[in-house]
Amino acid sequence: MRPNVPLLAGTGLVVLGTLGYAVGVVAAYPGRSLAVAGVMVGIALLAVGGGRTGGDRS
Repeated sequence: MRPNVPLLAGTGLVVLGTLGYAVGVVAAYPGRSLAVAGVMVGIALLAVGGGRTGGDRS
């Protein structure tokens, strides 16, 4: 069984982006706006990778 790469990448980006956003609320750091972009890209990857991974289409 192959891992669903877009699903795994999307999950990782959403988690890291959310953590980065939470840290950015507490303390300003350079590049914190990338956290929001990471969450958006992660959600898009979750939408793409959320389908079936294979098998019978009937």
